Amino acid sequence: MTDLQLYSTISNLPPNLKKEVEDFVEFLKTKTKKEKVVTERKFGCAKGLIEMSPDFDEPLDDFKDYM
Repeated sequence: MTDLQLYSTISNLPPNLKKEVEDFVEFLKTKTKKEKVVTERKFGCAKGLIEMSPDFDEPLDDFKDYM
């Protein structure tokens, strides 16, 4: 539905339903504002959460035929 079609549909509603549409639009606006809150990330905040196995750089057994 295009913006123009949406506008036409809302324009043809009775006043009490237009008020409900307005309330719902306001609800959607506040809902999206809450989701956009992003805290600033700090460098090194995940330190110690990820561990690499000691043999990470070793060749894989699956590729022995190609080496």
